[in-house]
This record gives sequence, C-alpha cells and structure tokens, in this order.
Amino acid sequence: MKRLLIVVDYQNDFVDGSLGFEGAELLDERIAAKINEYHQNGDYVFYTMDSHTSNYLNTQEGRSLPITHCVEGTQGWELYGKTAEAILDRDKMFRKPTFGSAKLFEYLNGAQASAMQAGLDRPYTSIELVGLVSNICVVSNAVIAKSACPDVPVIVDASCTDSSDKKLHEAALDVLEGLQVKVVNRNAD
Repeated sequence: MKRLLIVVDYQNDFVDGSLGFEGAELLDERIAAKINEYHQNGDYVFYTMDSHTSNYLNTQEGRSLPITHCVEGTQGWELYGKTAEAILDRDKMFRKPTFGSAKLFEYLNGAQASAMQAGLDRPYTSIELVGLVSNICVVSNAVIAKSACPDVPVIVDASCTDSSDKKLHEAALDVLEGLQVKVVNRNAD
C-alpha cells in the first residue's frame, strides 16, 4: 500500500498573482521537496487546480470574492515555481470550480470501494495535504479526503500551507485537528 500526497491549488494566482500574499512563495521549495520524496518512494501525487472561466465574477463565489483568479489557460492558473517543475505524467490532476473537488471525492471514494472489495480496509497508508489556502481549499479537500476514506489517516503539513489571514490559518489548523486530521510541523519555521 502506498501513501498519497495532494497538492492543493499551489497556483501562480495564489502565490504572486491576483490573490497572492507575502510568504506564499516560501512554501515552494518545501512542497517541491515533498513531491520529489513521494515520487522517489513510488507513492502517489495528486494536484487540485482551482479552475475558473471568464464568467467567474457572475458565479456565487465570484460575487462573494470579486477578484478574478485561476482562469483556466492563463498564467495565473498554472502551478507555481519548483512545484510546477516536479509534476510527472503519472500524477493525477483534478480541476475544480470551487473550494473542494467533487471529482477528487469520487476518485478517492472509488479507491476506497476497490480496496474494500479486495479485502483491504483502506486504499492508502495515509493521505497528506499541502498547498493553498489553508482556511479555504486545504481544509475543504482534507474534509473530502477524510469523508471518502474514513480509515485512512489524513495529514496536513502546516509548514507547507498558509493563508494571507494568519488568524484564519491558525483557526483552520485547529478545526482540522478537531476533525481528527493530524497537523504536523505546526510550529516549524
């Protein structure tokens, strides 16, 4: 059985684009190193990609957050830096029009069902999440992973996620711990 790493929305617009914030770029080397470690171990790496169209401002999310971002096909939509360089053809990518990925849930839920049919209690030894933004998309996709694979330990590496709002970042980590998600490296520099 293998581990799974989910890199959540580490895209240009969240790092140095329209919704970027100071410090987001500092996660790049840590995330890329983690991706490379998973690849070297033969483990799985998935990516979620916040994916919008030019009519974003007319959506419910766009009316609440009226900042155009991650329009598919633009530079802002692309993965950032060394994280972008680390992707391999075997990795899976899930485009999502909102915070959590329904397609990721379907995939993980299917993997869980296949494992059960094979007589296993879970499809992965662990599911780890990194990326942006901790209090929105990371927490949403951690809940999805926990719901789809309830017997798989879900981990969030706090040194590989962040938010422009440090108070909400810490609150999100608290909520994740309350949902039985293991938060590691919470006080790492």
